[in-house]
Amino acid sequence: MCRDYQEIKIQENVQLLGVGSIPRSMPVILMDDLVDSIKPGDDVIITGILSAKWSPDIKDVRSNLDPILLANYVRRTNELKSDLDIPPETEEEFKHFWEEYRLTPLKGRNFILEGICPQIFGLFTVKLAVALTLIGGVQHVDASGTKVRGEPHMLLVGDPGTGKSQFLKFAAKLSNRSVITTGLGSTSAGLTVTAVKDGGEWMLEAGALVLADGGLCCIDEFDSMREHDRTTIHEAMEQQTISIAKAGLVTTLSTRTTVFGATNPKGKYDPDESLSVNTTLSGPLLSRFDIVLVLLDTQNDDWDKIVSSHILKESFDEKKDKTNASDANWTLPKLRRYINYVKWFKPVLTKEAERVISSYYQRQRKSGTHNAARTTVRMLESLIRLAQAHARLMFRNEVKQLDAIAAILCIESSTTTSPIVDIVGNALHSIFTDNPDEEYKTQEEEILKKLGLIEDSP
Repeated sequence: MCRDYQEIKIQENVQLLGVGSIPRSMPVILMDDLVDSIKPGDDVIITGILSAKWSPDIKDVRSNLDPILLANYVRRTNELKSDLDIPPETEEEFKHFWEEYRLTPLKGRNFILEGICPQIFGLFTVKLAVALTLIGGVQHVDASGTKVRGEPHMLLVGDPGTGKSQFLKFAAKLSNRSVITTGLGSTSAGLTVTAVKDGGEWMLEAGALVLADGGLCCIDEFDSMREHDRTTIHEAMEQQTISIAKAGLVTTLSTRTTVFGATNPKGKYDPDESLSVNTTLSGPLLSRFDIVLVLLDTQNDDWDKIVSSHILKESFDEKKDKTNASDANWTLPKLRRYINYVKWFKPVLTKEAERVISSYYQRQRKSGTHNAARTTVRMLESLIRLAQAHARLMFRNEVKQLDAIAAILCIESSTTTSPIVDIVGNALHSIFTDNPDEEYKTQEEEILKKLGLIEDSP
């Protein structure tokens, strides 16, 4: 009698293990209707009968009995992995918070952003970009079935000591499902996927992007990717799939993940050269990122004095630490719940937001700095994603003009577009202002004038 048969290997979830623990693995046998019910990278719950099988017959090596699981039930938990237990009182706390800041919403937003990497002083632009990247926009599917991703991608390019790795680690803690790796990858699969031979049979080994499906993939030293990953990561970041045709294994794996990368410039960063030259990353790959922030450690005596005072104050002011512990600050667990909660919003663009985004897109097209039309189309998609993410951050179900302008300011801070607004400065030296709502009125007026939506006053 012939039966469908498949042998897979399962591994412990790294997120559930303690520090320093090595995840264990076990082979599992699937038969009949269970065959091909799961793919590499899936989170699964499997029940079955524990048995044993002889290890492969290898010359001059003693055979042993290895444990194996004969599965009789398999359940994928990928769709449940983003759920966090949010009690009703926490939801009421979020609603009360925004009711309190109803007249000064940007001050409330900045209060939330201060909870992101609180040990790092300033870097307002980076913290806002991290929040928008983690929250993300809404996936769009057109009439033909073509999907436009809702997950933004972000890249930090900067000198050593500018806090890139700290942002990566903190972002991984904020995400319910995350994988931290380097450009070389932690396994032979690297960042994507590869085929390996195990006991005479070919198997697919999932890489970091596949394992982070539905979550966040933090990649340090992004420029040190293997050649194999450089050719396949384009599809993984834009189409959010990886097509495999190796060793007779033909399949497509999901990579619905947000990519948060960090890299150092090659040598001293040259502002006169393109970002591609400074990072050795190709233009098509850089165009996949919604936000690319450059953090240059330029000499600034006033900034150095402020930063050193902040570090010393945090280190030695014990009374301040005790006070903060009792304040209603946005701690890490609270931030995680909030980011997970606002993802349920499906923001819709208002007419005012559409007008601003459309005018900015047309202005970029007329600037003539983009040789390829797809680059500006991707920039338009990035604008919509970031505006939706900002609306979610502001606890709203509609994208207002404020959200569109906040998205434009993020795009303007990125080095992948030509600057139109002159009010965006160095991302490394950006700080939290005392009156962000008043400052926004000035930024709004200048942007609308630049886009020709309002006339200059005589």
